[in-house]
Amino acid sequence: MRKFLVVLDDSRECLNAMRYSALRAAHTGAGVTILSVIPPEEFQHWIGVADIMRAEARERIEAHFEVFAKWMRDRQGIDPELVIREGEPMAEIFSQVNEDPEIGVLVLGAGTEKGGPGPLVTQMSKNSGSLPIPITIVPGEMSKERLEAIT
Repeated sequence: MRKFLVVLDDSRECLNAMRYSALRAAHTGAGVTILSVIPPEEFQHWIGVADIMRAEARERIEAHFEVFAKWMRDRQGIDPELVIREGEPMAEIFSQVNEDPEIGVLVLGAGTEKGGPGPLVTQMSKNSGSLPIPITIVPGEMSKERLEAIT
């Protein structure tokens, strides 16, 4: 089975990447893996405090994931898988792709701010030649109706 890998973060454009992944997976009989990466700088404190912060970050990610997962299950019939990793986002995305041979496409949402599409899209675009799978970049401002029409 082929899977779409989509990155869950706090960006607005993440929503369209989730929608696109679920719609494409539903239309092609694929699955969805949702990856959330906790950056290491969130835990630069004493060990006890870092452990509490790590647990809180995981709870926040799981709650955020459950919103998307419910929509995917109810509307698209897709039961997504959540993977939480700790480290630098680029390195963790590469590791996830290399560790899971079923992942066939990386889906990212592009921001529309003046600063560009966002740091992750920019970094992944620069390093896309090193990735063994294609990247789909979904515009953050694309309407839900347009997404449904192209998937």
